[in-house]
Amino acid sequence: MLIKVKVITEAKRESIKEVTHDSFRVSLTEAAEQGRANGRLLEIMRKLYAKRSIKIIKGHHSRSKILEIV
Repeated sequence: MLIKVKVITEAKRESIKEVTHDSFRVSLTEAAEQGRANGRLLEIMRKLYAKRSIKIIKGHHSRSKILEIV
């Protein structure tokens, strides 16, 4: 399954909002440096999807990402 995620970094608090059934808006407190925001995004999504295998398919250096959930 593929999902679209728009990431907002360096927010005051973390939140996740489901925009559609396959699209999310995620706010992270981490900075977008050295992959820290991507790492935190994957942690949050693994909790949401019960620790399934999740990886970033597209958008490693972008705010808009496509994640694959297996």
